[in-house]
Amino acid sequence: MCLGKTATLDANDPVVRSSAPFPPDFARKLPYIYGTVRNPGPVYARLPSASELRAAESDVDRRMPTWLAAEGEIGAGYAQEIWLGHPGTPPDPAVAWANKSSEPLPELVVKGVGVLSDDGATQSELVRGRMKPKVGYSFLQTFVHEGRRYGLSTDLGVLPTDRLRPIRGSDFRGVEIGKEMSLPFAFVRREGAKFVRLVRGKLEEVGEARYRLAVPLTGKQQFFRGRLHYETKEGTYIADRDASRIDLAKRMPAWGKNGERWLDVNVTKQTLVAYDGEKPVFATLISTGEAGLDDHEKTTATKRGIFRIHTKYVTATMSSDEVGEEFELRDVPYVQYFEEGYALHGAYWHDRFGTPKSHGCINLSPEDARRLFFFTEPALPAGWHGVLRPLTGTVIFVHP
Repeated sequence: MCLGKTATLDANDPVVRSSAPFPPDFARKLPYIYGTVRNPGPVYARLPSASELRAAESDVDRRMPTWLAAEGEIGAGYAQEIWLGHPGTPPDPAVAWANKSSEPLPELVVKGVGVLSDDGATQSELVRGRMKPKVGYSFLQTFVHEGRRYGLSTDLGVLPTDRLRPIRGSDFRGVEIGKEMSLPFAFVRREGAKFVRLVRGKLEEVGEARYRLAVPLTGKQQFFRGRLHYETKEGTYIADRDASRIDLAKRMPAWGKNGERWLDVNVTKQTLVAYDGEKPVFATLISTGEAGLDDHEKTTATKRGIFRIHTKYVTATMSSDEVGEEFELRDVPYVQYFEEGYALHGAYWHDRFGTPKSHGCINLSPEDARRLFFFTEPALPAGWHGVLRPLTGTVIFVHP
C-alpha cells in the first residue's frame, strides 16, 4: 500500500497510542458509543481551556443551565448512562454527567497531537470543524474535563456531549428458530394490530397484538371480509396486513442443499430468515428501501436478486448529497455489502423495523445486525475492522 502523508506503520505514533485502547466492543449491541447532533457546536482538536471554551462557544454559560434543567430527550436527564459506555441507569443524571474516570486522559485528547483535518492536512488549531445538524457521531470513549463531558470520536475529534442526543439503539431483536419459536409463526409488524375471534359468525376483537411480537401459528389460514387471516395457536386470528408469516422456504435453493449458509429477504413481508443449509435458524423484521417494490434504478427501492456478501466493515460512514435526500451517518454499524452500494447494516437512528424505511439498504436492529455480521461469510479476522472476499461470501436472496 502507499502510505502517503496521512498513514503510519509506527505503533508508537501518538494517534495510534491514543486510539488503540478503545477497540469496538462486540459485547454490546452497538460497537461504539453513539449520539446525534442536537445543538451544533465546534469539533475540537483537543480539550479546550476555560478561556478557549468561552471564545469558541460564546453561549456556553447561558445554555448549560438550561440544558441541565430541561426535561425529556432534550435535557441532561435523558440517557446520560450511554456516555459511560455500559448499560444501566444511574440513580441521578448528574452521576453520569460528572462521573470521572480514574484512567488518565489520552495524550491526543489533552494535546491534540497528530490530529488531521478532513482534507488530510495537519490541524494545529483548537477548533478543527463544526458539527452538522442531525449528523450521527460515534465515540471511542468519553471524558470529564472541568465539569463538562466530552467524547473522543472515531475520527479523533473532541466533541462536547451536551450538544448531542445519546443513542440507545433499538432493543428489538429477532428470534432463534427451533429454540425460541417453531415454524410457522408471524411477526406483528404494525402498531395497533388486533387479535380477532369468530363468534357466532362475526369477528370480534379480543386483544391487542403487540407491535413486533412473535406469534405461534397453527398453519391454518382463512379469509374474513376479503382479508387473509392467520390462525394462532391460542385460537385467535390476525390479519396478514398486520403480520408477516414466517414459513420454511417453499423451494430449497441449490446453495441451501449444498449446506451453505444463506439469507432469505422478503421485501413485501419485511422479513429476513437466516438458513444454515436447509435449516432455518433465525428470523427477524427488517426495513428495506422506502420505495418498496418500485424500480431500484429510479427510486430508493432495494435492488432484488441473488447476490453474495463480498465486503464487511465493523462500521462505515454513509451519506447522500442528492437534493431532498441529504444525510450523513457516521460509523453505521455492522455493514455487509452485497451489490454496488447496497448493504445489510444496523440502524441506530430509527426503530421502525418491519416498515420500509431506508434509502435502499437493508436496515437491521443493532442486535440483529451484530448477530448476522458474525453469522455470514466472509468472516472478519480477529482484530480487523473490515474484510473483502468476493465470490465466496454468504448468499443473500432478495425477492418480492
